[in-house]
Amino acid sequence: MIRTLAILGPLLLTGPALAQTIDLSQGGPVDITANDGIEWRQAEQVVVARGGARAERAGTAVDAARLLARYRPQPGAAPAPANGPRSEALGGSNEIWRLEAEGNVRISTATDVATGDRAVYDMDQSVLVLSGRNISLTTPQQAITARDSLEYWTQRRMAVARGNALVVTEDGRRITADVLVAYLLEDANNPQAAAARTAPRPGTQGAAAPPPGQGRLDRVELFGNVEIRSAEEVVRGDRGVYSAETGQARLLGNVRITRGQNQINGQEALVNLNTGVSRLVGQGGQRVQGVVAPGARESTLPGQGTRP
Repeated sequence: MIRTLAILGPLLLTGPALAQTIDLSQGGPVDITANDGIEWRQAEQVVVARGGARAERAGTAVDAARLLARYRPQPGAAPAPANGPRSEALGGSNEIWRLEAEGNVRISTATDVATGDRAVYDMDQSVLVLSGRNISLTTPQQAITARDSLEYWTQRRMAVARGNALVVTEDGRRITADVLVAYLLEDANNPQAAAARTAPRPGTQGAAAPPPGQGRLDRVELFGNVEIRSAEEVVRGDRGVYSAETGQARLLGNVRITRGQNQINGQEALVNLNTGVSRLVGQGGQRVQGVVAPGARESTLPGQGTRP
């Protein structure tokens, strides 16, 4: 038997979400359903749902084996009577401030999906933290995975992946590091983007077009064992930053650029993955070194057409 319950979430942000990004901090009531029952612990101010549990709010759904919704009185609201009806005690006088999910967690919107063994969403901070196995955040433009944890800051549009962190872009580029910080584009304050959101698609008779650029990668900051891999070459270093818009990356520390059997080494590299041109920059009088395989054509050398 499926049991249902509706609880209000925070009302600090009252407008509807402008994109299909994962966001539980906005909207109306949180609808909770479960196959094995819903337990209401008044003293702990928590609701526990078990067995095929689901929480839904404003286009975002959380599915897990077990859900915990922690609630509190809304600021300025009179406390609900302890012996009052459940609908009154869990209704307009309370708000959810933290949602915890355990077991085969899947958080989804119409376009984005996040997975992990465990997830915690802090409504006040608008941050989702995923941990356990199979950690991922997938949008139509890229996929981010991690071994240890993945944080997604909804309002900041920032993802922090830790442990074998990986970004795979829609054009097949693979960006890895021990820790990476990915920044996604925000079009909400762009008048042109706002107009595009409400403009109808050709031939759709007034249907609104999807928000352009929502969830699209802007840049990635990389720390530890950095590797940027494309179809033509692999660039490695200790730290770096990558711009998705320009296709350019800057890597620092023990830099190695490998293309086929050819490799050049240095301390700083400027790489343009769109043009295939890579340039090593000498630092403090240090020499740039290279290894060229016998018989390799000049056109296959890293840094073709540039001077270190």
